[in-house]
Amino acid sequence: MRITGYKSHGVGAAAALVNAVTSRDGDDSDEALRAILGEHGFFVQQFASATADELRPWARTLRSFFEAESLDAAVALLNGLLSDVPMHPHLADHDELGLHVHYAPPEVDLAHRVRATTLMNLAELLCDHGIDRIGVCAAADCDRVYADDSRGGRRRFCSDACANRTNVAAYRARRRQPT
Repeated sequence: MRITGYKSHGVGAAAALVNAVTSRDGDDSDEALRAILGEHGFFVQQFASATADELRPWARTLRSFFEAESLDAAVALLNGLLSDVPMHPHLADHDELGLHVHYAPPEVDLAHRVRATTLMNLAELLCDHGIDRIGVCAAADCDRVYADDSRGGRRRFCSDACANRTNVAAYRARRRQPT
């Protein structure tokens, strides 16, 4: 049985788009956004500059989801977006994926498909895990978001690099303290 959920490509794409568009070190060029979609399983043959122009405001909107301080705030945001993004789910059976659900029909533009997929997968994440598996990196100098797909669900950093840098700094600070 194939289960979709927080490990889905839609959640990863959402976090990557938010980081590319809204983070200080992000790259929101057309090429970078196209690469993000390709890396997360979207068919990017229809990607154009207009697609990138539509995805940038979507990423800025989704940042609020990752920054939500309460479940109620995250639910309110997603419910508002669910009413704004038309969905037309259908079953598809292509490539090696087997039978699965798409949230927008293939004839709509790529940006619409990305909005529908990321929105539904974030909603699944929220239903399955609440807001405990999303957030903004805990590293002092980082503003990137993350979605935790680890087994334990205790992630607080966007990457191993930020976690390591923060932990090493804390270790060094402890060693400098007089005993």
